[in-house]
Amino acid sequence: GARETGVLFALILLFVIFSMSSPFFLTRENILNITRQVSVVSLLSVAMTLVIITGGIDLSVSSVVAFAGIITASGMKDMGLSIPAAILLGLMVGAVTGVVNGILIAVLNMPAFITTMGTMTMLRGLGYIYTGAHPIYDLPKEFKALGQGYIGIIPVPTIIFIIAAIIIHVLLSKTVYGRHLYAVGGNPDAARFAGVRVTAVKISVYVISGFVAGIAAVVQAARVGAGMPTIGEGFELEAVAAVVIGGAAMSGGTGTILGTILGSLVLGVLSNGLSLLDVDSYVMQV
Repeated sequence: GARETGVLFALILLFVIFSMSSPFFLTRENILNITRQVSVVSLLSVAMTLVIITGGIDLSVSSVVAFAGIITASGMKDMGLSIPAAILLGLMVGAVTGVVNGILIAVLNMPAFITTMGTMTMLRGLGYIYTGAHPIYDLPKEFKALGQGYIGIIPVPTIIFIIAAIIIHVLLSKTVYGRHLYAVGGNPDAARFAGVRVTAVKISVYVISGFVAGIAAVVQAARVGAGMPTIGEGFELEAVAAVVIGGAAMSGGTGTILGTILGSLVLGVLSNGLSLLDVDSYVMQV
């Protein structure tokens, strides 16, 4: 649509500006590096797109990245679990958070903003309590390959993100479920009259968002090689920003995965380009 075209134009413009400003920007290494840098927030963004389409918001994803990462790391270090079992445990943390959010919001009609802000704060606190505010280090190198490794020349996190994005894109654009999401976001009452199970649809988007945040948690823990209670702060707002830059309305009913990916790339390219130009980090925030 027109919004995606606009965002694509902005992205191309950034590419042109940074390519002219820095000889290191348009190298293969740097472009692949950008895809690795944005992979975690992009994972959160594509799942957040589903939530925002239904007129909701999920602020808890950043704390899921921290807490599920801690539980995954602890699974390998403290519980003696195999790598796949520890990863599964981390994904379960994300999914369970999504179920809790979904039930509070869709069944008990609590506002999504307050509910997910509550689970965000609670999980962040639990992470500090569980770790005693210390990172869980020395994770197996096979696990770290999920965040630091390559398949061919492509970083593994990039591949994980692309697979997730394709699955969610197909879900949204090619299935009845996807049509139901837009219907719920556009007009929940009309959707209910049309036979859409609005409550179930709403719960499902938070479960997907939590589960994908669990995947992001595993990738992030593998990238930094530790489960850390401080990690992921501010990721939720970056994810929301990527979705909105990509053309989705906070009021619900609109949004595409392509738009979200472009939005996420705009943020990633901006941050990467400014770093290459040695812009002070405080100035970058502005």
